[in-house]
Amino acid sequence: MRFLLVCIIFFHSLHAFDYKLKPEKVNATTYCFFGSPEEINKHNNGNMVNSCFVDMGKSYLVVDSGPTYEYAVQAYSKIKEIKNLPISYVINTHVHDDHWLGNGYYKELGINIIGSVKFQDETKAEVTRMQRNVSKDAYTKTTQVFPNIFVDKEKTFTIDGKKIVITSVNKKAHTSSDLLVYIPDISTIFVGDIIFNDRLPSLRDGNILEWIKELDKIKAMKAKYVIGGHGTKTDATSFEFTYNYLVELRDKVAKAIEDGKDIEDAVSNIKMPSYENVHMYDTLQKQNIDTAYRTMEWSND
Repeated sequence: MRFLLVCIIFFHSLHAFDYKLKPEKVNATTYCFFGSPEEINKHNNGNMVNSCFVDMGKSYLVVDSGPTYEYAVQAYSKIKEIKNLPISYVINTHVHDDHWLGNGYYKELGINIIGSVKFQDETKAEVTRMQRNVSKDAYTKTTQVFPNIFVDKEKTFTIDGKKIVITSVNKKAHTSSDLLVYIPDISTIFVGDIIFNDRLPSLRDGNILEWIKELDKIKAMKAKYVIGGHGTKTDATSFEFTYNYLVELRDKVAKAIEDGKDIEDAVSNIKMPSYENVHMYDTLQKQNIDTAYRTMEWSND
């Protein structure tokens, strides 16, 4: 039986994509796998997102399970090399699939998964965004597993004697499903894609005005560690890149609307030179202008 198990594991290892994951220590109890600052493709296979593990004492709390089943398997395997603990809960910070398609692996382990109540409005996609953009060997065994515990406004609970506060933004910021995960004992807050670093934020499902307000609230919390969904910056100033970008974009779009420029003119002519060398500027900037314009034009009606 042992020989058969070894053969199965060996066979799987020959056919699964190796993410080459390396956990990075953020603070005394928190490790994160930081994704590359690029769009999803068949080279990174979804490894462009952050997934974090918090040592709560007797168990790990997982914040965002990652883009595929195989990613989740490899991430947990790497973390257990540091300290072999079971997992208490998995939290999904929002509904974008690069953050939660690893859920299937944790469900197999019998782990409860927490997410926004907005997940209840989601329907399983025939083909996920991740499935369209990654290789078959990376996506193998990946299934769409939604959370089974839902947060509407706020949920507070204790893991291994440590308080966890999960708060729903309850307005469309990055998405309409954003959750903040605050652990007071270690002055750490996980904010999902409310914060980007190392690459341009994506506004496609967001509201620029509410997003800026939420960043103001996060800043006021004065947490020592502020961990976003993309990028390696995790200190108290990690919000600054996203905040500064969104404020400048808001002001430029507001000026275009005030000057009577239509959306096509705004998209073609608004320039933000200080961000032109940031990863994904060429991919996302025009889309962000378009989304911001539509949001702000409507808000002024």
